[in-house]
Amino acid sequence: MTGDRPDDRQDAGSRALARDRFWVRSHDQAPVLRRPAVYLLAAATVAVLGLNWPIMSAGVDLIPPLWLAAFRMGGAAIVVAAGMATRGVPRPRPADRPILWSVGLARLALVTALVFSALEFVPPGRSSILVYTASLWTVPLAVVFLHERLTSLRVAGLVLGSAGVVLLIEPWTLDWSDDDLLVGLGMLVVAAIANASTTVHIRAHRWAGTPFELMPWQFAVAAVPILVLAAALEGVPHIRWTAATVGVVAYQIVLGSAFGFWGLLTISRSLPAITTNLTLMAVPVVGLLSSNVIANEPLTLAVSVSLALVLAGVGLGLYSDRRRSDPLPSVP
Repeated sequence: MTGDRPDDRQDAGSRALARDRFWVRSHDQAPVLRRPAVYLLAAATVAVLGLNWPIMSAGVDLIPPLWLAAFRMGGAAIVVAAGMATRGVPRPRPADRPILWSVGLARLALVTALVFSALEFVPPGRSSILVYTASLWTVPLAVVFLHERLTSLRVAGLVLGSAGVVLLIEPWTLDWSDDDLLVGLGMLVVAAIANASTTVHIRAHRWAGTPFELMPWQFAVAAVPILVLAAALEGVPHIRWTAATVGVVAYQIVLGSAFGFWGLLTISRSLPAITTNLTLMAVPVVGLLSSNVIANEPLTLAVSVSLALVLAGVGLGLYSDRRRSDPLPSVP
């Protein structure tokens, strides 16, 4: 039996080195993404999720909201599992079962059902804003449970971003006597709290496997209760399958769920929880801009100023993290 040729060993070493430029293993956990690759992934994830808001809003006009959520979760489970078919879909390791149930039921099932239902009452731009007020809830949770420090730059970023979010909502323009609107807003606030809680859990969890390995199981866990709710509350759906309908569902499955959720998990593991949620406050910016183009949601002067405040807050949060970070991401 002959040994490897020197050039083969060199090629293998080069491939390993290339991987190491983007990923690093910390302690006994699965690899996390190095900076600046995580910032590039964050930008792509923000763009995909922001654009998804007007697409989701169009989708609930074509498909009952809970059935659209069921298609999204079930389809994503199938797509991710198919992508892993050559290697097989590994079973969740015992150490990862808490994060499987937490993310599957809270981050995916609960949040998706609430958001899709709320879109019947609240415009997509404002909906995206309220869901990403998760940053406001993440800060106290991360300080208490993760012992993350509130640096002056993070505080400044949070204040600017929060002011921008309040201005984006434009509460003085809302009809507070509209019961449907209040129900929709309440759904979105609960979704924001669930998002914040799972972000902290993702950061605190000691991962045995990678986020990608758990994704088909998390989507499957989410799909079951949503499917039951859809059948019970909305009955058998009567859907007219046009090119637009197929396009909406395909975006939900492939980009909004498979790619978007993998990006969220990877970012949440690679950056501090406060920085992660400050970064995700940029999603409403993309959501509002795309809603203006796709859904004709107006951009007022207040909205333009608030977008600048949110972006300034995100920038300060990322700059604070970059100043404090080591060459390798720190993982608890």
